[in-house]
Amino acid sequence: MIECGQPLEYDSLMIKTYDYIVVGAGSAGCVMATRLAKHHRVLLLEAGRADASWDFRVHMPAALSEVLKGTWYNWAYSTLPEPYLNDRVMYCPRGKVLGGSSSINGMIFVRGNPQDFNRWSDIYGAKGWSYSDVLPFFKVSETKDGGDPQFRGDSGPVQITNGDMDSPLCQAWLGAGADLGFDLTDDFNGARQEGFGPFDRSVAHGRRQSTAVAYLRDHALAPDAPGLTVVTKAQVQKLNLASNRVEGVTVVVGGRQVSFEASREVICSAGAINSPQLLMLSGIGPEAQLKAHNIACRVASEEIGQNLQDHLEVYVQADCQKPVSLYPATRGLRKLVVGANWYFFKQGPGATNHFHTGAFLRSGFDHGYPDLQFHFLPVAMDYDGKDQHKGHGFQVHVGPMKPTSRGQVTLKDANPVHAPNIEFNYNATDQDQRVMRQGIDLARELIASQSFSGLTGKELKPGAGDLDAFVRNRGESAYHPSGTCRMGSDPGAVTDLEGRVNGVEGLRVVDASLMPEITNGNLNAVVIMMAEKISAGMTP
Repeated sequence: MIECGQPLEYDSLMIKTYDYIVVGAGSAGCVMATRLAKHHRVLLLEAGRADASWDFRVHMPAALSEVLKGTWYNWAYSTLPEPYLNDRVMYCPRGKVLGGSSSINGMIFVRGNPQDFNRWSDIYGAKGWSYSDVLPFFKVSETKDGGDPQFRGDSGPVQITNGDMDSPLCQAWLGAGADLGFDLTDDFNGARQEGFGPFDRSVAHGRRQSTAVAYLRDHALAPDAPGLTVVTKAQVQKLNLASNRVEGVTVVVGGRQVSFEASREVICSAGAINSPQLLMLSGIGPEAQLKAHNIACRVASEEIGQNLQDHLEVYVQADCQKPVSLYPATRGLRKLVVGANWYFFKQGPGATNHFHTGAFLRSGFDHGYPDLQFHFLPVAMDYDGKDQHKGHGFQVHVGPMKPTSRGQVTLKDANPVHAPNIEFNYNATDQDQRVMRQGIDLARELIASQSFSGLTGKELKPGAGDLDAFVRNRGESAYHPSGTCRMGSDPGAVTDLEGRVNGVEGLRVVDASLMPEITNGNLNAVVIMMAEKISAGMTP
């Protein structure tokens, strides 16, 4: 055994049998493993590296572009040509590190709208997952100082803070909402999501709060999980089945292939891309697809890999007429000064993700609650920093939250080292196109409002031209894949309502792939909640 949170590479003296094996140390896996290890022997396997404490890229909030554009901590997947986005190949980063995608994401902490979970329960048959059912597990996962105790937690592992909203551009954004008659809300995760307000962020003391940091190291849970063994650089090849029961995993670790056994369950928390891939590689999935790759079908499950969803977004960008954006902090020597200030003092522009304000609004084509998310960023650049306006600027990220387009994850071949085929089918429906156009129009109205007077200069994007063509040419993923092993109570569901895979014993899936329908906003908080809820039902 090892001390929780001190990952190691393979040791031939490790025991080979555990109560639970968790595959993937990401947003769900770290939660599941730490919670279960209080009472059980748990092996947590991560294919990627440890999140080295000295590496600023995974701990400095403003360095998110560094991990998003690199491959050291990132699987850096790509989609097949997307047919409704001019056959563009889209970027699909996924965390390859302790903490998974919570170690490379934008750190915006959004629970979704309460009606998202009521829809799970009422429309998709996920009884027990209504908002009143999930709220206690949102609360237990977080610490939010000053939050309404009816809605917010005050002693959970993930420390949540708000950014500084005093900048002229953030104030202009909030004022623009009032100019157009929209309400303000002081907490998107509290009593009211709809309106303009501050984003919660998984940042505390100037550092990223990944689940590796929050659950494996910094919180009091760590010493309270004596049964946890964490192994990095452990690439799971397949689940080991005897009849229809999963008994363990085969792993390449330490340069050799070894097997570990699970006396109770294997929990697959590899994410919405890799969880269905691992199930299919193990002979659990659509029968015709498995046979096409010479994989014996052990358990036929036609919906594995289907129902893939994501949030598509575009940037509405403008030149800023006053020198009040973050642009100087991203250039030359100023960038070095920002980095040094963060490295030594955990302060300054490096200590924040800069997504301080945003909004949740209705398109008019909605279900009766917000279906558009807006992120406001006081600089004009894309996520990975490769496309940046050379000068002061700002941008509004426009994202439809309830896409009706659906895609799939399928096997490229039977080699577990190879990425699967990923096809989201973004922008495929008239509904999705209408909502996106409405979102762009709203963003343009907002930055043309009185509050932005003297700030908004020339529009950089979309510029003149057809909006549908702009979306096809410039739409990007918000990096929220989900839904590929959906839970439910209907015969087509991949898992039951506790993540147990239908038709298979000893196997659960717990990650974003369980979602029957994607939620409003960024997914990290929701995935953590799901793992808290499911693990609570498994422990004594």
